[in-house]
Amino acid sequence: MPTLLYLIRRVLAAAVVVLIVTVVVFCLLHALPGGPARGILGPGATPQQISSFNHEQGLDRPLPVQYVYYLRTLLHGDLGVSFTANESVSDLIVQRLPKTLVLTVLSAVVGLLLAVPLGMWQAVRRNRPVDYAVTTLSFVAYATPVYFLGLVLVLVFTQILPWFPSQAPQGDTLGQVFVDSNALVLPVITGAASMVAVFSRYMRAATLENLSEDYVRTARAGGARQRAILRRHVLRNSLTPVVAMLGYYVPVLFGGSLVVEQLFNYPGMGLLFWSAAQSSDYPVLLGCVLVISVATVAGTLIADIVQRVVDPRVKAGGA
Repeated sequence: MPTLLYLIRRVLAAAVVVLIVTVVVFCLLHALPGGPARGILGPGATPQQISSFNHEQGLDRPLPVQYVYYLRTLLHGDLGVSFTANESVSDLIVQRLPKTLVLTVLSAVVGLLLAVPLGMWQAVRRNRPVDYAVTTLSFVAYATPVYFLGLVLVLVFTQILPWFPSQAPQGDTLGQVFVDSNALVLPVITGAASMVAVFSRYMRAATLENLSEDYVRTARAGGARQRAILRRHVLRNSLTPVVAMLGYYVPVLFGGSLVVEQLFNYPGMGLLFWSAAQSSDYPVLLGCVLVISVATVAGTLIADIVQRVVDPRVKAGGA
């Protein structure tokens, strides 16, 4: 029962945040230069066209009425029309979002698979030269801009060592993207690098904290081996802060994918956002902002639920 109440509270809180996001995007839409009609129809629209568009779309009505209509269109999946592509924003996002999710998920999986054992390995060898060396490399990787790291990888692994192509897969479907999986290597590594640097530090700190707990000393006194203690006890408890941070790291992953997709010409939502920003395609920009914001809220909600499952000590009224 407490778990059910916890889930209901978290879902309701997430719904409120999503509603606030829609209010912010609605305000941004009306803050566009020349109003939403000018932003949607483009700079070449005449006053008569703008007036006609405002009347057809109900933009000459009071703002509360417009917001209710805006919510209704969102619930029907209508995010507007791109005036550069002359295509529904929803259709553009549906075409691009799966590719971005593939790149983001692969980067996250690779990052976690490297960060978790690396952080535990550092904790076991804390305050040794190898720990200091890995810590230094982590700080360097975290401080390095994504675009610069990507350029270095392109230079090394496409020019000096021609192992991978410099351009990401260019297929229109996910099947075509996976067919050219070799071209995904550099974008995935670029997206995962900063994640390895951040999460290995969290994992190291959490492992050190758990290694000082009483249950570890009890297990050692009972004759349990260090590897068994780490695998059976310390790993699960140390994953709790990592899982919690993963949900909050969703916007960072999406922000990184924007740079990675533009750098490697990957046809995902990040490249769509970049192209829309260059052409001032406001409906596409706001549609991407809304989708990324909802994905961030969903990621945080999922992280809270997973944290509850991973660590039953999390109370229903706690974090």
